[in-house]
Amino acid sequence: MGASPAHRYDSSALGLANSDASEQPLEAPSDAQTTALSERQPSENTKYAAKTLVIGGIAGCTAKTVVAPLDRVKILFQTHNTKYSRYAGTHFGLFKASAAIYREYGIRGLYQGHSMQLARIFPYAAIKYMSYEQLKMILGKRIDDQHVRNFLAGSLCGIISVAVSYPLDMIRVRMAYITPAAGAPAQRVGAVVKMIYNESAYRFGLMNFFRGFPLSLMGIVPYGGVSFLTHEYFTSLARTNYASIATSRTPARGRRRKTRELKAWAELTAGGLSGMFAQTASYPFELVRRRMQIAGAHDPSKKAKAVKVIQSVWSKSGLRGFYVGLTIGYVKVVPMFAVSFYTYERLKAIFDLD
Repeated sequence: MGASPAHRYDSSALGLANSDASEQPLEAPSDAQTTALSERQPSENTKYAAKTLVIGGIAGCTAKTVVAPLDRVKILFQTHNTKYSRYAGTHFGLFKASAAIYREYGIRGLYQGHSMQLARIFPYAAIKYMSYEQLKMILGKRIDDQHVRNFLAGSLCGIISVAVSYPLDMIRVRMAYITPAAGAPAQRVGAVVKMIYNESAYRFGLMNFFRGFPLSLMGIVPYGGVSFLTHEYFTSLARTNYASIATSRTPARGRRRKTRELKAWAELTAGGLSGMFAQTASYPFELVRRRMQIAGAHDPSKKAKAVKVIQSVWSKSGLRGFYVGLTIGYVKVVPMFAVSFYTYERLKAIFDLD
């Protein structure tokens, strides 16, 4: 099958080299590629968007399930949970805290709040990946520098996905933070939702589900932008400078997908590195946001302001305080991004999407 303009868009929109240009260095899209982006047929683009929406959600859920226990411990460390804060900053604190949770609550304790996590992450990841592909197509018509394009597309898709899923994240964090007495039944989602809604910090109960939301939007700009920028860079580098060891095969004839497949280790490495850079760039925003999200659990009538939280962290721990739990953040984020990007790219290959 010949490569129509619509098909040429797939590989150029992802910022990856096609089979005819796999040995060329990373460069900005050409005028011809930009034209190809604009010529994609609306009906075909709708199908492409629908498919990336579904496989993006699946990739996100797969990755979150792999790292769910680490995420639970990280939230407990970030929010200085009195029961487990003594493990934070100690040697093997992650494993000690995980073992303590397992002894007291069993495997369910390590996955507390995970059902709400999946309910949140599917729309979040689905919208993130789908909107990233679409934004790259739109921005590719106006921005020649593909690094700027990838960063902006990643930042914007992060803002969109966070805005859609934030209330679910609020509920999930609260469920992960709560540590009931041993033997007590786990908190039900409905009970947590009702508790948050009835907090008196805001006049309208729905506003309680958006504690820390402005700060979250600030943090997602470097997080989303850096993650997609670095992933595109490392995968492109693997397909060009290290193609002989990092790529597995050229695309079969008759398939739309023209991108050379990366070997599993190369795809996982690119995803893991992108997660490490993104986490480093955005971690202080995340820590302050978590503190604001759990504030209602301590005092339902209190509004947690970002400035007050920042002052509190600085006065107690200085600059280091904004990076409490960063190590466990790496332990969680690196495999999460690796699995997420790997799953997404493999599903794209299965569905013949470039």
